[in-house]
Amino acid sequence: MNPSGGEEEYDFLYKIVLVGDSNVGKTNLISRYIKNTLPKNSNPTIGVEFATRVVPLKSGGTVKAQIWDTAGQERYYAIVSAHYRRAIGALLVYDVTSSKTFLNAEKWIKELKSKAEPDIVIMLVGNKVDLVEKNPEKREVSLQQAETFASKEKLLFTETSAVTSHKVKEAFETLLEEIYKGSRNKVNKRAEPGANLDPMAQPPRASGCCS
Repeated sequence: MNPSGGEEEYDFLYKIVLVGDSNVGKTNLISRYIKNTLPKNSNPTIGVEFATRVVPLKSGGTVKAQIWDTAGQERYYAIVSAHYRRAIGALLVYDVTSSKTFLNAEKWIKELKSKAEPDIVIMLVGNKVDLVEKNPEKREVSLQQAETFASKEKLLFTETSAVTSHKVKEAFETLLEEIYKGSRNKVNKRAEPGANLDPMAQPPRASGCCS
């Protein structure tokens, strides 16, 4: 916090969305990054929620990340897709122990590219590597398979564990660094304190993660 007790200073406001199938760990990743804890309530996200964090970047400047947690269930599609608008970064999350969630990544990429900013930066994130460390036989998506897909689609890529914190901070902040480097002249300058990037956004409901 700054000396006056007000909000931390920042240069840019970035809207980031987490997308992917239900139960891949999107809410847990946000909670681990923002609060360094896992949410007590493990129920699937209903609709859309968001959290914020001010991040000093290694490459210079400070950004405020407005991180949106989106539901993966089909029945929330209309609500969720509306909130992709003006997103300039995305973490596309799949579960390394579920090939189905990885195969659906192509669908999520199409959604992002059709509804978010045209130059959106996307990072592919293979979550739940802690399960593989305990039992390698649980892995259904190989590292090479994911790397090949990310290269083909021109995505950033990493594997994480929200449970152990493995590369969670690095995933979010590598994405923010790439946006800062590539889009400094295209993103919104600092908005008024408390202003939402997305005028369609509604106040989030209280939750264990993103309230």
